Amino acid sequence: MMPCPSCRQPATQRAGYDQGGRQRYGCRLCHRDFTEVSISAFSGYRWPANVILTAVGWYANYPLSATQVRQLLAERYSAVAARTVLNWGQTFGPQLAKALRRYRRRLGRRWYMDEVFCFRGTQQCSLYRAVEQEGQVVDILLRDTRDRASAEAFFRRAGGRTDRRPHTVVSDSHRPYPKALASVVPRACHIRTGLHRARGETTKPIERSHVPTRARLRCWHGLRAYPNNPAARNAIRAQAKWRNAR
Repeated sequence: MMPCPSCRQPATQRAGYDQGGRQRYGCRLCHRDFTEVSISAFSGYRWPANVILTAVGWYANYPLSATQVRQLLAERYSAVAARTVLNWGQTFGPQLAKALRRYRRRLGRRWYMDEVFCFRGTQQCSLYRAVEQEGQVVDILLRDTRDRASAEAFFRRAGGRTDRRPHTVVSDSHRPYPKALASVVPRACHIRTGLHRARGETTKPIERSHVPTRARLRCWHGLRAYPNNPAARNAIRAQAKWRNAR
């Protein structure tokens, strides 16, 4: 028997079927009825679960906008608004990521660490990311600043989520990394290197992992007209200056 979604107790019993032919359960403690559909994450939504999962999968796995996902769903006779696709992505994206995280392979202990600049509106942020030696993403963290405190927060969060501690961390010449590792993971060995190296370790694995994120942000491709907002113009110019410096 399924536990009651209201009181979280296993004291439930079968109570017939509903109008859709689904098995109904009743709780002997709180006297509430429920079905498998009513306690699912998709309860209360107009569209079925397969449509929602398809839209969220397209939006999360491919560099598609909400409007493009809406057009693909319209070809399959599902008239969904772009705002609805965004709401689905914000609601079910973290839930799917949490569910899939339980089935990923065991993480290695050789991590490649780097951060990439991105803009949230007109605010410049830093997206920290780490991958292990097989290319599997360890964790990501979005921070407003790019300093030692952000690096320490990333290592603490990655260690708490994965229950794994790296024995080797490969990164670029960003100065806060050695101090952050010495504070959070003192036994880890830190290797400072770069992308273009003739021999030895490079940061190519983590740079390849940034490609889907940059494609998602859409700020690295095509032409962009300067808007009338001065703050937005300054943000775009700062972004172009940083891209040329890379």
